[in-house]
Amino acid sequence: MFSLVDPNDLKIVDGASRPPFLEIPKPSLIEGLPDGILAAIAPVVAYWVYSTFYHIIDVYELAERYRIHPSEEMLRKNTVSLPIVIRDVILQHVIQTIAALVFYQFDPKPMTGYENHTLWGWRQMVPAVPTWVLYVTYWYGLSLLKITVAFFIIDSWQYMLHRAMHLNKWLYRRFHSRHHRLYVPYAYGALFNDPVEGFLLDTVGTGIASLVTGLSPREQIFLFTFSTLKTVDDHCGYAFPFDPFQVVFPNNSIYHDIHHQHFGVKYNFSQPFFTIWDKLFDTTYHGVDEYSDKQKKISLEKYKIFLEERRKRNEKRKQDEQNKLKRKDEKQE
Repeated sequence: MFSLVDPNDLKIVDGASRPPFLEIPKPSLIEGLPDGILAAIAPVVAYWVYSTFYHIIDVYELAERYRIHPSEEMLRKNTVSLPIVIRDVILQHVIQTIAALVFYQFDPKPMTGYENHTLWGWRQMVPAVPTWVLYVTYWYGLSLLKITVAFFIIDSWQYMLHRAMHLNKWLYRRFHSRHHRLYVPYAYGALFNDPVEGFLLDTVGTGIASLVTGLSPREQIFLFTFSTLKTVDDHCGYAFPFDPFQVVFPNNSIYHDIHHQHFGVKYNFSQPFFTIWDKLFDTTYHGVDEYSDKQKKISLEKYKIFLEERRKRNEKRKQDEQNKLKRKDEKQE
């Protein structure tokens, strides 16, 4: 049975003498494939596997009740074909992988053997804390802390750059407007960007987060893969009540769908995890507030009601304008 702690390690850490300090090469998760290389490969594989999962759901209409927009709306409003989307995402993955492999050459080789030596020192400094707590903190807590900080760095980087891409007309026309050719997002289009924007927004952003927090290759595997899956989920076009990405994170598929609509294109810049920067800079779209629950979340059912009522209001306004013009023409005659 899997356990977070190794009883043998706990005995060593609780021992009277300090374990020797050793540094030996750390075995890879997959024999023959260095963890640093896996960190470059895993997010690409995750992207295509997870996107294909949603594509199958789209094609065979397996979850229409959870779909945000009907398929005919996606075909009618999006101004770029699926083959072009796939081509551009492949290009971004090629650039991303090359960058990851270049940085891999400068990463120190993963080492092991010194952990119990360090934990024994912790044990002496805080004797009141149970050994198993120190063990879990060292092996898992520090990684969780570093990855959480990396999440905030990625969010900060992407918010600032994403917002700039919208506020500066030249940047929007030259780079970011390409992504917004997907008026109705879908999974394969999560990384459909101009190559320059894709490199700066995603590759550089996660790279900076990894360097600043000093992630190990295995922590990089988790961060890069998790971030990729979250980005795909944000663009999937579905709002599943049992999707952990959408339950845990306030920045979900509906939140990002609002940003892809004409009425929300100047709002909801935060991505991919939290909504902190939108709240701080007051760039959250508030048009759906009256449809939200007490936790300020909007369900798929309420969001569809909002979209339908908005559509009817727009149709009525257009009809009123046409009637007004018609009456004006009749008076002139």
